Order: sequence, then structure tokens, then C-alpha cells
Amino acid sequence: MTKDQSLKERKEELIANYKRNGYFKSEEIIRAFRVVPREEFIGPNPKRLAYMDRPLPIYSNQTISAPHMVAMMVSKEVLDLKIGDICLEVGGGSGYHAAVVAEIVAPTGSDKSKWGHVYTIERIEKLVNFAKENLEKTKYSDRVTVIHADGTIGLPEKAPFDKITVAAAAPEIPPPLIEQLKPGGRLVIPVGGKNYFQELKIVFKLEDGSIKSKTQCGVAFVPLIGKYGY
Repeated sequence: MTKDQSLKERKEELIANYKRNGYFKSEEIIRAFRVVPREEFIGPNPKRLAYMDRPLPIYSNQTISAPHMVAMMVSKEVLDLKIGDICLEVGGGSGYHAAVVAEIVAPTGSDKSKWGHVYTIERIEKLVNFAKENLEKTKYSDRVTVIHADGTIGLPEKAPFDKITVAAAAPEIPPPLIEQLKPGGRLVIPVGGKNYFQELKIVFKLEDGSIKSKTQCGVAFVPLIGKYGY
């Protein structure tokens, strides 16, 4: 068995497990997980670890989230991504989460005129360069733009966004992100303390501009650093 065959089998085992456990409820998300090669986003870790269900350290004391967390964040129940959505991600990390989002809003091989786009903001320059390299080699750089900035203030020049996803925990929801959310859009963000005990909040901006939110579940994320973070 070649290494590529072994990775493919491990990926399929993970997908089958997620289907059994209810993490995957749509073919679009299953397809995205099949297409995006997580092994190309895990940095110095051995590729054989790519499809284990756990976070992995990358650089600058940061991690790539466990696959099940990515699956939950992009699910229809949480982010409800659609082809053509313009998305903002705060906390670009390795670029993997952005690539999965891009594969859903701008599927490989589909009509490019209907593609959405992902703007991902990362505050750590080393990770900005790491994510750019990963997205380039996996052919997502035409659908994902990586920006070196403070993600807590959003990206007003590209707003409003259909969907916003935050991959770090904030003490409260940053007001600029709510402002930059399109009416009818969703914002997904962990809210809570610095020490890996938080709640995943889904914020809905209604068509009249009013805001509603609900708690999805408990989560554990690194703290969000910036003007409206820690």
C-alpha cells in the first residue's frame, strides 16, 4: 500500500465515522472533506496524522482544529454555506478551514461565474505565509485571499459578508463583525474565557438588521487577540 492509498483510506474512515455520528448531514460538506487534502495543511506533523480526529500544533503556538470541529463549523445547522457566498474568516491559521469553506461556496470544477470567495485574516505573519503557501499548492488561492491584519476589526472594504466565521474565542462578539454581516447572514464565533472553556455562538442578522443569537455547544479554542479580543 502506498502512502497516498493509506491517507485516502484514513480519510474515508474518518468520513464514514462522521456520517455515523451525525457530523455530516449534507453531500456538499462530505464532498469538501474528500476534495481538500488536510495533509497539505498540517505543517511539520507527519502526514499519517492528518485524518486523526484531533487538533495538531502548527507554528507560533497555534493549532489546526480537529476535523470534527471544522465539520461542525461548516455544517448547515451552524454556518449554512451556499454556493456564491462571500465569506470572512477570522483566524486563518494553516488555511485549511478556509479551503473547506471555499470548496463549498466555490466548488472545484463548477461554473466560476457563480463562485463565492473567502477572505481570511491572520494576525501572525508566519502563519499568513504558511497559509498562502498551502492554499497555492492545493489550488485554492483563486478562491481564498489571505490578509495580515487584526481580524477583530473585520474587513470593512470587502463588507458586507454573507457568512463570518471566527476560529478563536472572544470575550464578547466584536461589534465590527456584526456591522459587517449582511442582513440574512450568519456569524459563528466562540465566546468565553481564555482557558479553553467557551460557547459556540451563532449570530443571525435578520433582514431588518436586528440581531438574534443562540448557543450551539461548548467548545475549546485559543483566545482571539486584537482590539476587540483579548
